[in-house]
Amino acid sequence: MNQKQGRQDKLIQEERNDTYQERQKWPEPTACSGCGAVFLEGRWAWWESADKAHIIVCPACQRIKDGIPAGYLEIKGAFFGTHRKELNNLIHNLEAQEKGEHPMERLMAITTEEDHALITTTGIHLARRIGEALKNAYQGDLDFTYGDGEKSIRMTWSRD
Repeated sequence: MNQKQGRQDKLIQEERNDTYQERQKWPEPTACSGCGAVFLEGRWAWWESADKAHIIVCPACQRIKDGIPAGYLEIKGAFFGTHRKELNNLIHNLEAQEKGEHPMERLMAITTEEDHALITTTGIHLARRIGEALKNAYQGDLDFTYGDGEKSIRMTWSRD
């Protein structure tokens, strides 16, 4: 008779669902009714929409509609209060570049107070790119953590 010595428990990983992750390949072409982005050749881009395109709401527009960001970037410190216009220009320029190449990466909102701002984005890459650009251009402290298996990011950049 063969007896097991000791107990071997297995850690069962809970399956996580990302509501905004595409689970299927869209018929090509597929166009977003909200922003006009087109899914073609396996990716979303700013192509001309075909006459007979399949129409859906893209993941970025759905996030915006639902108010559920993937990226959070908090900007803190006196530096923000004294350089607000300059920092906002940097943020909007980076968003235009990123959105031009990757339609699913967009700003959702910028909420500002005197020496504080919260930026929310539809994707993690835009938030990370803005945070790293702030760090590179203006130094300061940049901290970040990924959440939910790298499906979201929370960043804080601060400088006094």
